[in-house]
Amino acid sequence: MVEDLNVSGMLKNRRLARVVADAGFGEIRRQLAYKTRWNGGTLEVADRWFPSSKTCSGCQAVTSKLPLRIRRYVCEHCGLVLDRDENAALNLAALVKRRREWPGDRKRTWSRP
Repeated sequence: MVEDLNVSGMLKNRRLARVVADAGFGEIRRQLAYKTRWNGGTLEVADRWFPSSKTCSGCQAVTSKLPLRIRRYVCEHCGLVLDRDENAALNLAALVKRRREWPGDRKRTWSRP
């Protein structure tokens, strides 16, 4: 599972531009797709607007704002405390599971409000 990131938007942010440009996200995604196909798998892509970082992996509550400087996710509803990236990874894993349970129905997994 990979996220469809808004790289062009990230390049407009002065603080992120150099790091994002150096990372070569397009090449990484191309390589992942190639290697996944080579090994007989499929690369799942999460929608650009799927709130993987803002959603609580415990209770599914969505936080309205979560600045990049906040590295620890704290759920206001259930009190779950996790590293921001670990929380996002758990949400992406759950998204893959839901897609496999409902393979033809992408709207059950997420739709932008």
